Amino acid sequence: MVRSGIRWLAVTAVVAAVAAPRPAFAQADEIQVYDGGLAATGVFNLTLHNNFTPKGVKTPAFPGAVVPHGSWNGVPEWAYGVTDWFEAGLYMPLYTRDQSSGWGLDGFKLRTLFAVPNADDRRFFYGANFEFSYNARRWDATRFTSEIRPIIGWHLKPVDVIFNPILDTSYNGFKNLVFAPATRVAYNFSSGWAIAAEEYADFGPLSDLSAPGDQFHQLYGVVNHSGKALDVEMGIGIGLTGASDKLTLKLILSHDFNKRSVTR
Repeated sequence: MVRSGIRWLAVTAVVAAVAAPRPAFAQADEIQVYDGGLAATGVFNLTLHNNFTPKGVKTPAFPGAVVPHGSWNGVPEWAYGVTDWFEAGLYMPLYTRDQSSGWGLDGFKLRTLFAVPNADDRRFFYGANFEFSYNARRWDATRFTSEIRPIIGWHLKPVDVIFNPILDTSYNGFKNLVFAPATRVAYNFSSGWAIAAEEYADFGPLSDLSAPGDQFHQLYGVVNHSGKALDVEMGIGIGLTGASDKLTLKLILSHDFNKRSVTR
């Protein structure tokens, strides 16, 4: 019954997102591969995303856009575990400081994350995430956009292999869906530490993929630590093409506020 509900919700959200082309985005506020993990039912979680690009693309993606080179951006991600297969989230406020326009607010996002229950304990897991964004003009040339993020992975203990074949849409047709996949291969230590390689890409619209040199590809070296009060993820990303930011640093901090009281 749960699996049928997840499938029905996933199909409904996909159709709603694309039935209404997305230009290349200037930057990403969330540099993360989803592993199907959800906040426990009734638990509030706060995740802080922080990204700094000391060496990035110097040309705006569109007139007036945030310029990645030398910029810093971040967003608090507020999440709540609704059921053991559904988590609701809100990204707000999304903010950026770049060298040309200084500080600014970039919009907000609503998120619905569906995953097979207890994904962390399964060998094979799957899910889907849907994000609905309201964008400031400096952040995206389109006011309303969405992300469709399928989640597929294997916990092979101690190795994780995870793939997110992401599709971005500006509500202008199926043929204009942008293929922007994310991949993670990690090794987990018994101490709660993990090291990983992550790759983030943007191939352009499905109907007209960008030439290899015009695609976005970044490879990250990542370190994770899961603690009792705080989960930490740190990474250094290197651009692999001329269209990619050459160097990006990311820091993600995550905390469950009421986990102990709910799980008693």
